[in-house]
Parts: sequence; structure tokens; C-alpha cells
Amino acid sequence: MTNCRSLRRFAALALLASSVLFSAMEDAEAQPAGFNYDESKVPAYTLPDPLTCLDGSKVADSKTWLTKRRPELLNLFAEHVQGRTPKGDVTVREEWVQHEPALNGLASRKQVRLSFERNGVKRHVDVLVYLPAKARGPVPAFIGLNFSGNHTVHADPGIILPTSWVQNDAKKGVTNNLASAQMRGESATRWQVEKVVGRGYAVVTAYYGDLFPDRADGMADSVIALFQKELSPSDWNAIGAWSWGLSRITDYLASSGDIDLKRLALHGHSRLGKAALWAGAQDQRFAMVISNDSGEGGAALARRWFGETTKRINTSFPHWFNGAFKQYNDNEAKMPVDQHELLALIAPRPLYVASATEDQWADPKGEFLAAYHAGAVYALFGKKGVGISEQPAPEKPVGDAVGYHLRVGKHDIAEYDWDRYLDFADRHFGKPSGK
Repeated sequence: MTNCRSLRRFAALALLASSVLFSAMEDAEAQPAGFNYDESKVPAYTLPDPLTCLDGSKVADSKTWLTKRRPELLNLFAEHVQGRTPKGDVTVREEWVQHEPALNGLASRKQVRLSFERNGVKRHVDVLVYLPAKARGPVPAFIGLNFSGNHTVHADPGIILPTSWVQNDAKKGVTNNLASAQMRGESATRWQVEKVVGRGYAVVTAYYGDLFPDRADGMADSVIALFQKELSPSDWNAIGAWSWGLSRITDYLASSGDIDLKRLALHGHSRLGKAALWAGAQDQRFAMVISNDSGEGGAALARRWFGETTKRINTSFPHWFNGAFKQYNDNEAKMPVDQHELLALIAPRPLYVASATEDQWADPKGEFLAAYHAGAVYALFGKKGVGISEQPAPEKPVGDAVGYHLRVGKHDIAEYDWDRYLDFADRHFGKPSGK
């Protein structure tokens, strides 16, 4: 009896610790001790050259980049970091669709459940779309995953609650890992739905937990189970599953006729910024990619040894990246790639990287430097990158085909960020008509 009680107590404490860690890392309020936040203590490092092929030849033009070097880098990231995404066919069905006026006439709200089936396994993702009410024909859009359910992006009572596993939070009414109506609109400031729709863009989102529940043992309940039950070191994991889901949602958008895919901007914050970058690297239908505070494993250079490290992210979140990535714990210099090359895989499409002054854990300077070094690939296409070699002052946006800003504040998506993203989209896509 004592042993059972002890085991239950241990399990409860472990669950509590996991919940606290998830919350701390999601809000990134914590700057854990024992890590470097002193720029003068960043050791010297050498970045791999995105324009040098594996055979030692140099990339001198965009054709060589597209046909030779880009496929090499995609393969290296798949093998050593994010994992390989399976190519097998999946049966996709629209289980239900709702389409109604919303937001006091500003928009129409569309909700659809996409059901996936393969090898007798079924999964789903619920997609929420806000379309500008005055739009005529396909409209440009911002697409991104959310952390806690579609109902958290806006207080709109018509948004359907997720049925997938969600992280418990008693203060917010979430118990038994079931979504709570109490959290309606809880993340609304991160989404700025009225602002985005008011500027003529659609908002497309889905709960990332539908695709892979964000916990170490989440694989069995994820879309990965459609393809396999066990993982080899080079196989995909949560980041890959979230990225795969973004592409499947884009398949739906392509068939719906609501969205202009030539003006589809993919965005993501924090871990979902990491997923957005990987999805954008693999799927060139995303016409623009935005990384918001994506940090280690996202836009920040791994070799810089500032803030979060490869070892820390692989230890705290072993289910995000593939098994092979763990060989670079405390060994980043041996990696065949670094994050400026992940950003370069977006070229020649517009790319925006954003940081926050209080988010030292995500290494804002490392994010800027990755964006800067990605510019060498954009130059092959006759495009300008961030335009400067030194990180700009806070809230002084820079860049052309590659944009960057450092916002004052914490790890978050704020109205300031959205203003910059909308201006960037207007500049590259053209201002939407029929606003």
C-alpha cells in the first residue's frame, strides 16, 4: 500500500512539474540560472556556409541553389534535426463544416473538421477560418497554429471547443485534460483577429494538440500514429507533425477557394515558430513565413551558446525533434547545419524574424544574426536581406525581403508585432482589395 501511495505521489508531482515547466516555457517568463546571458561570454564559433555544397563546390546562382544545395540542406535538417516526414497517402475527409456571420458583421466564421485515416488509424484537426465579410473572391491570409484551442484566439462564443487533450490548468477551468469555455479569448491579444480581418486578410488557425499533444508520450495520440508506431533516430517528431498538419490544412484551403495561396503568410510563435519555419522550408506554397520569438531550434543560431541550448531543449522537450538531434547536446559545433540555413530555405519568399528585449532565453541577437546570414541566399535571387550587419535598436524595424524587429517586452506576440507583419505583407503581397 505504501509503495502504491508513493508511486501515486511521485506521478502527481511529476505531472505538476510538467505543468509548471510547460507554463513557464510557454510564457517564457523564466530565464533559468546556469545559462549564459552575457554577450561577452559567447565563445567564438564558425557557421557552416549555406553556399558551399557537400562536395565542396560553391553556389553562385539561384538555379544551383534550387536544384542542388537547397535539397542537400533539406535532407540534412531532416536527418539531423527535425526528422523525415513520411510521404505515404492519407485519406482526408471533411467531417463537418459550419459557415456563419461573425464579429458583428466584420467577418464570416468558417469551421471545418478535417479527418485523417490511414492503416485503420484515425485522427483529426479542427480548422477555424475568419474571412473578411466584404471580400469578393479568394483573399490573402495569415495561417498559424495555436497553443490552447481555437476558442482561445477570440471570445467569439460560436467557436467550437477542441475535443483533443489539452494541458490541465485548474485556474482556467481546465481539468481532466478537457478544454474549458472559461478560456474563450484567453489568447486574443496574440491573434488580433479584428485588426487582421479589418486589414483585408483572413485568419486561419488550428489547435496544435490535435496534431501532436505536447507531452513526451504524445506520439501515440498524434498524427504520426497514422504512419508508424515506433520511431528511428531520423524519423519525425512533434515539430514535424505540427508542420505536416499545416500543409494538410493548406491542402484544404487550396480546395475551398476562399484563400489566395499566392498570398498565404505562415506565422508561428515560440515552439510553433519552429514548426512554421520547418513547414515553410518543406512546403513552398507558403508565400511568406514569419518567426516570432522562435529561439533555439527555430531562428536563433545554435552555435552561439546564449540562452537556451540544444541540450536543454532536447532534455526538457525530448519529443520535439528527432532522436539524432540529441547527439549534438553540448556538441553544436559538430552539427552539419545551423539555423541561418533553415531560414535560407525560405528564399526567395519573404521572411520575417522577430525578437523581444526581455526574451533573452530565445537569444534575440542570435535570431537577428541568423536572419542576416540567410541574406546571402536571398542575394542569389537579386533580393535584399535585413540590410545591416548589427542588430537594430528596439522597435526600429529593418529589412527588405528579410524583415526583422526587436520589440520591447517579453516572450509574446503583441499588437506591435502584428502591425509590422501586416505592413510587411502589404508591401510584398499588395494591400488587399475589398476591405
